[in-house]
Amino acid sequence: MTGDWNYELNDLVWAKMKGFPPWPGRVSEPTVQLMKKPKKNCKCIFFFGTNNYAWIEVGCLKPYFQFKDTLTYSCKTTHFRDAVKAIEEHIEENGTEQRVNNGLSEADSRFENLVKNETPALQPERSVNSNIRNASTPLPEKAKKRHSKPVESTSNGPKKEKPKKPRLNNRAGGSEDNNTDILTNLGLMNNHTSPLRRNNTLLDRPEVTTPELPPLDITTISKALLAKNITPSPLKFGFLGLGNMGSGIVKNLLNSGHHVIIWNRSPDKCQKFVEAGAKVALTPSDVIGDADIIFSCVSDPQVAKDMVFGNCGVLPEINKTKGYVEMTGIDPETSQDICEAILSRGGRYLEAMIQGSKSDAEQGKLICLTAGDQPLFADCKSVFCAISDKSMYLGDVGAATKMNLILHSIKAVTLAGLAEGMALADRAMIPQQSLLEILGLTSLRCPLLAEKGEAMMMGNFQTHQALKHIQKDLNLSLNWSDVLEQPCPVTASVNEVFKHAKRLGYSDHDTSAVYIRTKF
Repeated sequence: MTGDWNYELNDLVWAKMKGFPPWPGRVSEPTVQLMKKPKKNCKCIFFFGTNNYAWIEVGCLKPYFQFKDTLTYSCKTTHFRDAVKAIEEHIEENGTEQRVNNGLSEADSRFENLVKNETPALQPERSVNSNIRNASTPLPEKAKKRHSKPVESTSNGPKKEKPKKPRLNNRAGGSEDNNTDILTNLGLMNNHTSPLRRNNTLLDRPEVTTPELPPLDITTISKALLAKNITPSPLKFGFLGLGNMGSGIVKNLLNSGHHVIIWNRSPDKCQKFVEAGAKVALTPSDVIGDADIIFSCVSDPQVAKDMVFGNCGVLPEINKTKGYVEMTGIDPETSQDICEAILSRGGRYLEAMIQGSKSDAEQGKLICLTAGDQPLFADCKSVFCAISDKSMYLGDVGAATKMNLILHSIKAVTLAGLAEGMALADRAMIPQQSLLEILGLTSLRCPLLAEKGEAMMMGNFQTHQALKHIQKDLNLSLNWSDVLEQPCPVTASVNEVFKHAKRLGYSDHDTSAVYIRTKF
């Protein structure tokens, strides 16, 4: 091709991408995400108004000044006008001079055809892998049968090309010729600020970092615990697991005068509890040997089984003098399996599901739902008093785990609804603070919505209840519903939302981080 424009760094251009109107941009150095070129003869283009970058073929670029009068009014959207305003401000601030082309190339006519044949409105469902082939490059044999322009017919007039089925690809930076996130962001900017960026694309999603948790102060006794006036049991209590919930529970047991033997997979977590009066065991089975009643509060059903059936697990040491209390969020079937194993060794079993957050555990304000051996529940009365505001005995094994799954399913559905509402308000430029204030005046007011709504608005996802744990309970609830043949379509949909949030990297963040999934 002869006479093509030789674009240089910082040249101002009109960049044409399939599905979008010609957009004002600047030839730039590639960003980290665009270090590899998807094709030859491409330039890295910075898009004004959206602050995004993409590789664009030279044949899809036109000098800004030469086509300014023609293309400035090619699209009437607010975002396009903002982009034009931004490039004009850039010209004024930087004194950018117009470079004159010696002649228009064949690419000019192709560029104009693209503009004429392309609807200016945004079409995000169309294929985004649209780096257009240079007109002078010969097409493969199969490609020659597909025409980009109507084919003239001598009999029935022009034939129109059949539209292609869209291909969607949401991987951010996942392939060399994938500009999905750049394209979906063109013309979708909100003109207001927030702790979270408003571009609403995966590339602009807040950086995933491990949430910082304040250190647990073992020596401080909560006001709630001081008000309870507890008489500690003379029995020895073992505790397996010092996670977010377990740490707060053990703290209150020690501060209320109970004798506690602890074990954790990471021994370094045990040191501060030892300083507060706890005894450390080397293995879970060693805990059984020293304690009368053992509590287990670990991450998931599989780990709970490992504590019982695994190497150095508790089962070999269980006898008729031992009681085992399972506090891990598990399904009824797993609880029944553990119960049968404990009973087979002559021990006693109680499931004690806990409702509440990390802060509730530290303050001793959990809700405990128990089921199983009722005399064992009575022996643990002082423990439940130290760690909770209320403990309830619900009946046979399985009753507490089922109730726990139902409550967590309702909670997850509520959080997903709140997250979508907050994201919708943000997109509509409605102040989120106003939404929360009005929400607090209606019948929907509750501490959960107020607390999580504030976290979503501020982008503060410090972990009070890990997102991965509530998603785990959603999955367990759905498996249980399959056994009962009970349809739970809303729970199933919400489970996918939380699964996606986990995949985005927010597994260990607070449940309020589901907002990231609804927003981006």
